[in-house]
Amino acid sequence: MPEISAKPRTELGKKSRALRREGMLPAVRYGESVKSTPLSVSARDFKKVLAEAGETSLVTLKVEGEEAHNVLIHDVAKDPLTLKPVHVDFYAVRMDRPIEAKVPLAFAGESPAVQNEGGILVKVLHELEVKALPQDLPHEIAVDTARLEKIGDRIHVRDLVLPAGVTALAPAEEAVALVEPPRSEAELEELTKAEEVAPAAEVKTEREAKAETKAAAADQTAEEAA
Repeated sequence: MPEISAKPRTELGKKSRALRREGMLPAVRYGESVKSTPLSVSARDFKKVLAEAGETSLVTLKVEGEEAHNVLIHDVAKDPLTLKPVHVDFYAVRMDRPIEAKVPLAFAGESPAVQNEGGILVKVLHELEVKALPQDLPHEIAVDTARLEKIGDRIHVRDLVLPAGVTALAPAEEAVALVEPPRSEAELEELTKAEEVAPAAEVKTEREAKAETKAAAADQTAEEAA
């Protein structure tokens, strides 16, 4: 199981910027029967752990002066321009209770409908919400697109092979991926026109705005709970 060390943090709100300049990442640990605690972790160490565990695999969080906890990387706020993490939430889990989580889908294989008939592969879902004990949560769920043999074929949630102890929360009939017919020249022309008239720059999306204020909001919550 990946491990990461952390220290209690007193720098909250705008003061967290100083931590980032020193290569540290502001964080918060919380969970059932666990006091919400502001922390700081090495940004470099966190990058390695995130690449290994993602947001669905358990991580051992060792806080200086405290006992270790099994946690999930519950939420990562990123700078909307650089996409670098600016704040992270660690959720301390109970190993004896199932939890719900969204697991990334990993698409692999070559679809005959795409290769031989010029079909267009459409990935309807990119993650699947599941329920499992923390230790049973998979890092990702494989989707074999090689079974899409003809245009119009679909892969449904019921077709996915889930690890033992993992239950999908999405409807069994929900489409995960499908193959559409190739687009005509007229459709391609319309798409090109639509792209040409689209504005070159857009106002920040709601998602970006939330990411930008995530760190401050998390710190405020932790400060109030402390």
